[in-house]
Amino acid sequence: MASPAAMAARWRLAARFHHIHGANIRLDASRTQATRVESFANGLCFSQEPLAPGQIFLVEIEEKELGWCGHLRVGLTAHDPQSLEVVPEYSLPDLVSLGDSWVFAITRNHNRVVVEGEEAQARGQSWEPFLLIDRVRIPRDTLVGRSRPGRYSHILDDLYKMNVLPATARRSRIGVLYAPQPDGTADMHIVINGEDMGPSARGLPATRPLYAVIDVFASTKSVRVIPVDYGFLSLQTLCRLVIQKHIVHRLAIDGLDLPPLLKSWCQHE
Repeated sequence: MASPAAMAARWRLAARFHHIHGANIRLDASRTQATRVESFANGLCFSQEPLAPGQIFLVEIEEKELGWCGHLRVGLTAHDPQSLEVVPEYSLPDLVSLGDSWVFAITRNHNRVVVEGEEAQARGQSWEPFLLIDRVRIPRDTLVGRSRPGRYSHILDDLYKMNVLPATARRSRIGVLYAPQPDGTADMHIVINGEDMGPSARGLPATRPLYAVIDVFASTKSVRVIPVDYGFLSLQTLCRLVIQKHIVHRLAIDGLDLPPLLKSWCQHE
């Protein structure tokens, strides 16, 4: 079995897009940013590697484009992108119609799926440092979108944290993962700004390689992959959380007697 360090390195390597993608997609040199350069379709992207059980593929919406109807679409597919003769124009319905693909459209008010027998949770009531999905444990801080520093950024950050802002807003972070089940299948979960939307699909073949699907569709123009570190929060992250807890908004960090690099981390990351 691989060491935790080796697994972390592999997962960080997988946090980029596959070189196979839709005709209208342009990737940056690191293959972590995907931009649709024209039209509203042919924006299909895949993760570079199949996801490991519990590994989240997380993207942040970087740029929107007015004039189109529809938003980002995310999911999983058991098709190796290199096996596709032609990358489908759309994830819905084209890729899904090939079978062994599960894709959902993200809407402005994406509702959490409530499992039978489970009480609906009030949004934003609890804010634990880790998101728990079955046996999967992910530091929540990375999963949450953050506004750019400004006079009202502290308000926007709280709205992201509570999932009050539309899921399709710029800076929102959306991820997909699968959680193995006792019967040998897997459930697909979509995570929006640190909140698990519940099992969006069930019965996925957990024994087959499953790639993340990101469809940069319509009003979503550009997204960036966000690497996720698992396990304990870093000292850097813990320092930031403590500092932010005791200030009104991020502009106030400029007046603190802190090293410049720590100030930058607290304001921008």
